[in-house]
Amino acid sequence: MALPFRSFVALLSLAVMACAPGPARSADNQVAAEAPPAAATVPLEIRTAKGVLHYKVEVATTPQEQARGLMYRTSLPDKGGMIFPMKPARFASFWMKNTYIPLDLIFIRPDGTISSIAASAVPEDITPLESSEPVIAVLEIIGGGALANGIAPGDKVSWKTR
Repeated sequence: MALPFRSFVALLSLAVMACAPGPARSADNQVAAEAPPAAATVPLEIRTAKGVLHYKVEVATTPQEQARGLMYRTSLPDKGGMIFPMKPARFASFWMKNTYIPLDLIFIRPDGTISSIAASAVPEDITPLESSEPVIAVLEIIGGGALANGIAPGDKVSWKTR
């Protein structure tokens, strides 16, 4: 018995929907959290030996924003990122759990100079990336961005607050 054309189209649509990918899942089959919408950005400057670089970065100020950071993001603009201000200055430790893109972590001293850079941190790696001294902020930019733009320890970082 032949199916009427409308029934055939309905069954075909159901078959296609059944094959569509579902929500992302972690290794333990938990549904992955959705990436939050990007927050408002503030201007940030890095004074390097090559000149001044201009970025637009999100500011993670609340404990919730700092805990989430750039987790679950699948992209980041070349001149974008996130700054994690810390008052008072302290030793900082970050990891890449649930972070899907490589990042450069730039540790910033109380005088605004770069202390160190954890370059091209590996996505989803849980190895701690730590500052070697107390810092007032950590800047995350796209992995490889520091090297590509000549950003180095000793360069000066400044940004506007919200």
